[in-house]
Amino acid sequence: MHLRDATPADAGQIAEIYNHAVVNTTAIWNDVQVDAANRVAWMQTRQGDGFPVIVAEVDGQVAGYASYGPWRAFDGYRATVEHSVYVHPGRHGGGIGRTLMEALIARARADGKHVMVAGIEAGNAASIHLHEKLGFQTVAQMPQVGQKFERWLDLTFLQLVLDDRPAP
Repeated sequence: MHLRDATPADAGQIAEIYNHAVVNTTAIWNDVQVDAANRVAWMQTRQGDGFPVIVAEVDGQVAGYASYGPWRAFDGYRATVEHSVYVHPGRHGGGIGRTLMEALIARARADGKHVMVAGIEAGNAASIHLHEKLGFQTVAQMPQVGQKFERWLDLTFLQLVLDDRPAP
């Protein structure tokens, strides 16, 4: 496995992974699939704002991707980021998600971020467990704040404090 920053050439494979999650899971609370052009625009915005988009490449294919961006759009939250990690459905359970998470955490620390937030559908025990193994702690449960597949979804928020600064 090789980790690297994503390029526009990865957009089609990133869109495939994203779309699989849209159609088949509650990992993404969107109903609309995207195309490669959408993912290129997303990457350009993310990277243009100074945030990483990382891909895990296996045998020349994108096996997963990860990114973080602003948690909330107010100046006071500038040291807090929210992340996303998605793995190709044929590659689950192989450590790709964990490797991408570890890279994101390292990047956030290097970028001087203070807290990383994860918003995870409460029934996604595997993702919650992975985050807990990496030191994230559950800080909130929000029942019925989302919907997909004609049912209400509960949201679990976890966070990882990235440094021990007593003040910003």
